[in-house]
Amino acid sequence: MRFFLLPVALLLSAAAACSSQPAETADRPELPAAQSQMAPATVRETFEQGQKGSYAEGDETLASGSWHFTEALIGSADQDHKRGKQAVRLRAQGRLRMNFDAPAGLRRIQVSAAAYGLDAASTWELWGSVDGGRTYRRMGQPVRTQGPRLVTTSFEGTTSTPLRLEIRKTDAGTARLNIDDVALSATPAPGSMVSTPGPVPPVSSRAGTSALPPAQTAQAEAIVTRRDENLALGNPSGATASLATPTNYLLVKPQYTLSYNAQRGTPTWVSWHLNRAWMGEAPRQDDFRPDPALPREFYQVTPRSYAGSGFDRGHNCPSADRTTDLDDNSATFLMTNMIPQAGHNNQRTWSGLEEWTRTQVAQGQEVYVVMGSYGKGGTGTAGPRTTLDNGRVTVPARVWKVLVILPEGSNDLQRIAAGQARVVAVDTPNDQEVSPDWSRYRVSVDAIEAATGLDLLSALPRTWQEQAEARVDTGVIR
Repeated sequence: MRFFLLPVALLLSAAAACSSQPAETADRPELPAAQSQMAPATVRETFEQGQKGSYAEGDETLASGSWHFTEALIGSADQDHKRGKQAVRLRAQGRLRMNFDAPAGLRRIQVSAAAYGLDAASTWELWGSVDGGRTYRRMGQPVRTQGPRLVTTSFEGTTSTPLRLEIRKTDAGTARLNIDDVALSATPAPGSMVSTPGPVPPVSSRAGTSALPPAQTAQAEAIVTRRDENLALGNPSGATASLATPTNYLLVKPQYTLSYNAQRGTPTWVSWHLNRAWMGEAPRQDDFRPDPALPREFYQVTPRSYAGSGFDRGHNCPSADRTTDLDDNSATFLMTNMIPQAGHNNQRTWSGLEEWTRTQVAQGQEVYVVMGSYGKGGTGTAGPRTTLDNGRVTVPARVWKVLVILPEGSNDLQRIAAGQARVVAVDTPNDQEVSPDWSRYRVSVDAIEAATGLDLLSALPRTWQEQAEARVDTGVIR
């Protein structure tokens, strides 16, 4: 096992293969507790003292200190796989976070996990903060846990500062996950080899790589724990998930939030948050498909709806903005995230804007994005069209985007209102004559609101909106 010492930060990564795919935990018998080969712990939490019986978000005082639960509870049912009488149970994209710091000098973290009951496999990640919970970054690679027996995953490394942890279940399906016996140790496990690779202990599975590329080891995330963070700057149209509003139907996904117009067969707007925590190594899935979350009463747009039209299936939330895992990337290929987009607009102008945005993120910024389209009639490679699929999909005349860019951090709304953000608004024609230089199409947010009837950035103070939304960005883009 190799160890990496960072003087003012952390690097705890599991020491094994360099695959970017989630590691599979083995379904093998669990040894008795006395033989578990877990290191003597500086901090150990067994979840035996907690009484949190619901999935409601909240704090719980346990033996080791206070922990924050999101979509998580402490279960004691027969289906909860545990060493004692209780274990944590996570559902959806649940999270379990320490509200306190473990001391500096940690060298090993161990987490035991199993699928709840007979549920399907789940993927989870270990994240750490060295600044008291203000920012987090992922440690090692995602872990895939399957089977009903607890398996311990070990993360090796060195911290020179206090550390707090967050465990994140990353897949949003119905499968639930048990977590038990979280141990943070200042010494390696008994019998482990420190200077050279050694055998994997019988009850342990190791995730990730000891040589992560710089862009990945530097991952950070603004501490936005609200589950509606993609809509943090406001609901531009007051969309709701009601069949009574088929032209303004709200769809909330872990990766983005949108208002769907069933009469146009496209989203009116899509809103998402982007920082380095969303950017990893998951490959592009290209699995364009109907959105199963749409009500049955709505027409299901399919990839065939665009066939032979001369228009791209243009993403609103881009594939490359969601690359931490396969599920996140796959979600961007739902047809509710698509518009008929002229090839030159999509592949040149819009691609350039998306790359520029990700460059800002790579340089330490975070970005709140709202994108949409309006009007009727565009020009693709096969000429002008107003609709596709026998009139069921409207071709927009204009494609727009609003970016709110600020340094990574917390209290984003307050910082934006204090003038610490840059606002960039772009409105482009949906045709083949559009310039590749997206900066030529910068406009004010007010102009987009006037064209669309939306109320953008509505979560911010009205006085800020009146000033910031009237300005056209003229900042440097290179």
